[in-house]
Amino acid sequence: MSQTEIPPAIPDSSHDRWTDVTPQALYDKCTTVARNLWWSWHPEVVNLFRDLDPVRWRQLDHNPIALLSEMTPDQLAQRASEMVLYTRINQAHRRLKEYLSNTQTTWGAREAGVLGSSPVAYFSAEFGIHESVPIYSGGLGVLSGDHIKSASGLGVPLVAIGLFYDQGFFKQHLDIDGFQHEEYLDTKVENLAMEPARDPQGEPITIAIDTLDGKLQAKVWLMRVGRVPLYLLDCDVEGNRPEDRELTSRLYGGDVRTRIRQELVLGVGGVKALRALGIFPGVFHLNEGHSAFAPLEVIRQRMHDDGMTFDDALREVAQKTVFTTHTPVPAGHDRFDANLVEEHLGPLRQQLGISGEQLMGLGRVEPQNENESFCMTVIGLKLSRRANAVSSLHGHVSRRMWAHLWPWRVEEEIPIGHITNGVHVPSWLAYPMQSLYDKYLGANWQQTMGDPKVWQNIYNVDPGELWETHNALKSRLLEFVRRRMSRQCRYRNEDENAVEAARNVLDPSALTIGFARRFATYKRADLFLRNLDRFSELINDSNRPVQFIFAGKAHPADEPGKKLIQRIANLRHDPQFAGRIVFIEDYDINVGRHLIQGVDVWLNNPRRPLEASGTSGQKVVLNGGLNCSVLDGWWAEAYNGKNGFGIGHGTQHADDEIGDQRDAEELLRVLGDEVIPLFYDRDADGLPLEWIDRMTNSIATLAARFSAHRMVMDYVKHSYLVAAGGVSAKMNMP
Repeated sequence: MSQTEIPPAIPDSSHDRWTDVTPQALYDKCTTVARNLWWSWHPEVVNLFRDLDPVRWRQLDHNPIALLSEMTPDQLAQRASEMVLYTRINQAHRRLKEYLSNTQTTWGAREAGVLGSSPVAYFSAEFGIHESVPIYSGGLGVLSGDHIKSASGLGVPLVAIGLFYDQGFFKQHLDIDGFQHEEYLDTKVENLAMEPARDPQGEPITIAIDTLDGKLQAKVWLMRVGRVPLYLLDCDVEGNRPEDRELTSRLYGGDVRTRIRQELVLGVGGVKALRALGIFPGVFHLNEGHSAFAPLEVIRQRMHDDGMTFDDALREVAQKTVFTTHTPVPAGHDRFDANLVEEHLGPLRQQLGISGEQLMGLGRVEPQNENESFCMTVIGLKLSRRANAVSSLHGHVSRRMWAHLWPWRVEEEIPIGHITNGVHVPSWLAYPMQSLYDKYLGANWQQTMGDPKVWQNIYNVDPGELWETHNALKSRLLEFVRRRMSRQCRYRNEDENAVEAARNVLDPSALTIGFARRFATYKRADLFLRNLDRFSELINDSNRPVQFIFAGKAHPADEPGKKLIQRIANLRHDPQFAGRIVFIEDYDINVGRHLIQGVDVWLNNPRRPLEASGTSGQKVVLNGGLNCSVLDGWWAEAYNGKNGFGIGHGTQHADDEIGDQRDAEELLRVLGDEVIPLFYDRDADGLPLEWIDRMTNSIATLAARFSAHRMVMDYVKHSYLVAAGGVSAKMNMP
């Protein structure tokens, strides 16, 4: 069939009649949907793209633009005819148009009207939106992605600013000895839902930043995430030096000089990009210290535009700035020496009319201490009037950590509140669980998912139906694990026996525990190995077997983290643990989605109080899994004794070694005395009724509290509206 020929008449669900559609029109509709990442959190649309070609869909990392690029309009029309996809394509296209046009009846339109003309500008170094857009490394990026998705769903006026990393973080492979190796791949821009951002005159935008070492330029891309525009700065432009063209190639790569230059582009360059776009934000939200240079450029603009003094401009800009700190780990706060700061901020400093010592003082706890380096978190706190940690416990830790910035205040009055992180429910909820919720929570539950009352209906679900749904997801997880494990074996050129064993690894009826996150040593992935004999006894009980699935990456420069991965990955060679412990390579959103949707238990045992929040366990809640965690981060305020399992009593020992040993003993005790017996205690129908009670209690008590919709609403009510001058309110304080 040529592009000008008309296919057979097809049903158009939007009008309940038959209509004529050309192959090109059908192709254009698919492309329109693919070019807005709205599709990524709508499973029926995801399934539509998958059904076009299931094999290539998987091989292309679930990227609809890459998939469509391999098809002509005629081929798409032929496939749509064979699979009866016309109606689904029309429906997806219509729903996207309705979603984008419906801005008057959203929560944001009702509750955040003052932001309509002056939106929130949300800065973050990474955004984890979908596995096909590899510009994230882990938790911070996924949190940022969930934040802007929920802002889109709620209709909160917000624009996002980040960096475009054409090589992303890295692809992870383990060699035959279990050691991590990094591979960097060039991302094809044409296969991403991006286009050049344009100024009000329609011209592509390139911004320039003056440094003492020369001019640094970046072009600006636009990525559409539902109703939220995400602007990404890219230094691969003509006019930059070769090393600067590579500046934004890799996420968290390079040395300290690379880091400050990336953060200069994100903060100062991001504000310049907004001005070029004709966007004048009412609020600047700095998500972690990476973007903390941004207020300096806003101050400069106010001084230039309005003739203000530096002090007056700083005061006004700080009132409109919100700062979120994410880590209680000292190494997580970027620091730079005076020479680096002057090299990169010297021209801006001169325009601000301040001395080098004054600038350095903004980034120091003790402004006059010449031996103290410049800290991005410190300047973020000093240039904002609304600051928050990301869980209640993290708020306590942050107030203690930064108390020296306000020596005249007692710790309880340090102006750092907390807004606990949450997760974007539609992105992480398995489709079978969504169907269950549609049945019992009501057809419109997703519009009110932040209301705890909505989730109480989960108690009406038949225990057998919930258990069957969970087991179906668990089976899907094990199929995924077997496929990935066998592929890993083939990549390492292992023999056919190893490949065959991988194809059949894990037992669908065994208690399955998942652990997946960044492999930093304080997260203690190997805590259970402190008593190998007891651990072996627990998991090898023939009547009550236990199996573990691990995944995660170590930073390329983190040798202890790499050795930790190696130790766990190599347990597959130990006869005591073979077939019971597996390590899935290249942890990303796709791997994480499978794990959190299918495990029975999610394990988290960081060294308290170093887990600021943690959101992976919140995703598990939505899908019926139970958390077994140290009382740190979000779990410290979530655990009620009957909605999961707690490790320890919410205390930490002054000696890390003693504390680690104590927590290891408690972990094995909880597994042996609570988790395993409860899972295997079955009634006459084979149902673990008390376990299912914990599943329903977990969903009922936690799903609303730890959703990103609730989180974004909290930011609007407690931070954004206050910063924009729309209301007076107090940040969540202890």
